[in-house]
This record gives sequence, structure tokens and C-alpha cells, in this order.
Amino acid sequence: MTGIGRVSLLPAREQVAAILRQAILLRQFESGYELTLKEAADMVGSSITPVREAFQILFGEGLIELRPNKGAVVLGVNEKSIHDHYELRAVLESYAASEASRPGKDLSSLEETQKISERAIQSGDTTLYQDCNQTFHLSIWKAAGNEQLERTLSSLWNGFSLGLGITEKDYALRSFSEHEEIYAAICAHDSETAKTLMHRHILRSMQDVLTRYQNDSK
Repeated sequence: MTGIGRVSLLPAREQVAAILRQAILLRQFESGYELTLKEAADMVGSSITPVREAFQILFGEGLIELRPNKGAVVLGVNEKSIHDHYELRAVLESYAASEASRPGKDLSSLEETQKISERAIQSGDTTLYQDCNQTFHLSIWKAAGNEQLERTLSSLWNGFSLGLGITEKDYALRSFSEHEEIYAAICAHDSETAKTLMHRHILRSMQDVLTRYQNDSK
């Protein structure tokens, strides 16, 4: 888990949960897979403590079943659970974008993130852009000014939603283009456009994941 200077990332437990959630949503872990704390820690490059905390988050979402002192069993996902996850994110994130668009909000972190994102895209650094992608959303949640909303969205984050046949580089380019539109609407204090664009952005991610799920189910 890398840092990007002055731009903040999610706490360790949410970062670990995001990596594992993404793996489950993309079916890198099949239903019934036994995931130990050590294996998960090695996978994400973390200590055991944030992994144990991340397991509690994923247990609360119904993605895993906990095994005392051992780890967890992956319960897997289906199309409904994918829809439920992204539709909830779409509602909450679009509201956050709308709130962040109100005059007087602190957009300095969002502005800095966009600058770093552009450099990442120009240099082809997809690892850096993944951090920027996370921080872009986090900056909007913070700017919205609702701490409960920020905590809830932090617990739902799952990183890149790679679709079928798309590379991380292509995904980053598309993501950055969508972020630019959202950023412009927020800076223009156009709350309705920011809300609409963010809602579309999240549901596009959902469709990407569904293409992979449906292909793997054939």
C-alpha cells in the first residue's frame, strides 16, 4: 500500500478490505475458499491487525464467514449482491458529489489529487493512478462534510472495477476522463451535474464487474 505525498489514503483496515473486496467481486476467490489471516496479510503486504479488522468489515457485508483464530471462508457474490453493492455506492457517492459542489467547500485536496492524477496518466504509472483514484473519491467524501457518510463510503470502497478485456492502463484513462468531468462540475458548483456524473461513473463500474462475472459464469 503506497502513499502519494500530501494526498491522503484510506486507513489501513479499509485499504485491506478494499483489496479483498475487489478480489471477491472479481471472483479471484471462489465461493468456499478458505482465506487465512496470514495469506491475506501476505497478499496485501500488511500486518495481521488490519487484516483482522478488514475481515470484520467484510463479514458485516456478508462476503465472508469468520473462522475463529483461523481466518475466513469466502461466501462469494452473485449478480444481485454486485448490483446491491454498486447501487448503494452510486446513491451515496452521487450525494457526496452534490454536497461537495456547494460553495465554500474545501476542494484543495481534490485539486491536488487531479494534478497528481494527470501526471500519473501522462507517465503511464497505473499504480500511482490507483492511489489517486482512491484519493479522488475520498477527497469528495471529505469535502461533503458529513463524517458518517465518509465512514460508510470508506467501508464500501473496492478500487478498480476492471471489466472484461480491459487493461489497467485503459481503465485508468477512462477513469481519469470521467473524473475530469466530475471535478469540473464540482468546481463550477453545479451540484446536479456532479451528482449525475458521479452516479453514472459508479454504475459504469458496476457494469464492468458484471461483464466479468457473467463471462466467468458461462
